[in-house]
Amino acid sequence: MQLSSMTGFARSRGELIFENKKYSWVWEIKSVNAKGFDIKLRIPLWLEDISEDIKSVCSKNFARGTFNVCLDINGEFSSPDVQINTELLGVLTDKIKQIYIAEPELFTKPSPADLLKINGVLKISENTPSEEEFETFKKQLLESIFEAVTNLKQDRIKEGGKIAEVLSNILESIKQTVEAVDKIVAQNPQKIKEKFLSQVTKLLEDNTVSPERIEQEIVLLVMKADVQEEIDRLYAHIKTAHELLKSAEPVGRRLDFLCQELNREANTLCSKSCDIEQTKYGMQLKALIEQFREQVQNME
Repeated sequence: MQLSSMTGFARSRGELIFENKKYSWVWEIKSVNAKGFDIKLRIPLWLEDISEDIKSVCSKNFARGTFNVCLDINGEFSSPDVQINTELLGVLTDKIKQIYIAEPELFTKPSPADLLKINGVLKISENTPSEEEFETFKKQLLESIFEAVTNLKQDRIKEGGKIAEVLSNILESIKQTVEAVDKIVAQNPQKIKEKFLSQVTKLLEDNTVSPERIEQEIVLLVMKADVQEEIDRLYAHIKTAHELLKSAEPVGRRLDFLCQELNREANTLCSKSCDIEQTKYGMQLKALIEQFREQVQNME
């Protein structure tokens, strides 16, 4: 299995011909983003008994997404075959004539339409499928839906490949931004010391403070501003994301969770920042992570 998007569209067609009936149909399946798996069917009521089979085919091929499945059926029928039982009609006609002649004041004169309504006189072949034909028809429909599902799967994989490429590019930008922050952070201790000494000198003026106390304060400030652990975790998350993009399984949920972890580390970089450049890159990092998250929402 390859990386797959949750959005896609597919169509399949089919037809089946019986003696005096021809059925043609079109399956259409559209899938969109969803946190879980959901399927909505729009099929004729007389085919409701195959709805579970349709859901089963979809659930076996997809892990996430909302699926709209539509079946459109058209039928072409030859003229109904009309058969008249002439022997029975002749017997009934003679009997009715005798009754009418014997008692004309009690009975109205019979019409041909009345005679044809008598059970057994007229037989019209129905265009509805027989039970055997109906089973064949359902089998063909399910084979056709499988074709549509296969096409949809390929369409989602194709779209997934495009998204994976975009995600890889964003990850590379995230990595470059983290590397820039890493270089800035390496210079933070010296910058903090210089800034602290400058502030202390202005505040104390003629008073003095022991060098030991100043060093202690500097160490505390450096520890509070230390973000090396966050940077190391960002590198680890980036590596994990690249590995997931090479996975043969649905990774949408895992990538979504990874976005939360990336964003948490980026927030810490900004909150601990003691340098305007670090803040700038931290905000840039948050923007890139949001772009990454938006694309991940489309992944299965």
